[in-house]
Amino acid sequence: MTALIGLLLLGLLLATVAPRLLTRARWVDREPVLALLVWQCLVVALLLCCALSLLLAASAALPGLRSLLFAGAPHGVEAAYGLHNAEGWGRLCAAVLAAGGLQTLVALTREVRSAKALRAHRHAELATMSPELPTTIADVRQRRERLVVLEDVRPGAWSLPGHNSRLVVTTGALRQLTDRELEAVLSHERGHVRARHHWLAQGAQALASGFPGVGVFSAFRDQVGELVELAADDRAARRHGRHTTALALAELNLGRGVFGSCPPGLAQSPRRVDRLLAGQPRLSVPHRLRLTLAAAAAPAAVVLLAAAPGLASLL
Repeated sequence: MTALIGLLLLGLLLATVAPRLLTRARWVDREPVLALLVWQCLVVALLLCCALSLLLAASAALPGLRSLLFAGAPHGVEAAYGLHNAEGWGRLCAAVLAAGGLQTLVALTREVRSAKALRAHRHAELATMSPELPTTIADVRQRRERLVVLEDVRPGAWSLPGHNSRLVVTTGALRQLTDRELEAVLSHERGHVRARHHWLAQGAQALASGFPGVGVFSAFRDQVGELVELAADDRAARRHGRHTTALALAELNLGRGVFGSCPPGLAQSPRRVDRLLAGQPRLSVPHRLRLTLAAAAAPAAVVLLAAAPGLASLL
């Protein structure tokens, strides 16, 4: 049972200490893409802890599953896990973890379905407001997304992800922005579409809604909402300059505070403009490499901890 207890303790550590360290880290704003990777590795490691704990707990509670799990394993490996006399604890842990897994699956399914329905509704509305002109099949294949212009005096720009992704700008934005600023805005929105930020946001929202009392998932959702905007800002800044991107962001969001495609409250426009104008340098390559290895070490440590008793029995 040492592996099961160790996995549960490691999961508790990952769910409490690691998010606090990440939210307080000063390098996050300078490397939003790397920060997204670190957060994803943290959440994957936590989910691995739960999944492997469920497997060990179910093996302790169900002798048939235990025999199947360790079928073909070398002599002494099964005994090293100490699951034979832990049926009571196994049933309790398996029931709790299975309930959590089922809740996660239900929340994820619900979030994916609602997101797909919302995207379909928005695409239908867009098609009604701005019908598409006939194009050849070759034209469709050459373009990864289409630009749609809507008649609206208010400046706005947003993206609709999906199979037939769309970049939408209003005539108010065309009148207010310069050509370079408009290109920066479109580059920002392309960054969301091509990086599949909507998938990451859906997963984070599903975990947060499925487990409203678990702080790590709420922090993950909030951080994803902020970091994807910073990552898209950086993409636009690399192609069109920080000052141009900052001006476009400020002019589009006078009186609103966020880009039109962003959920309200997730990314404050003044903070993003200040960050772009400050132009802080990126972390050094060795520093980024160390952070990447540390992030990858989290899920690797979970797998190693689960396999430790079996490996030790072979030595």
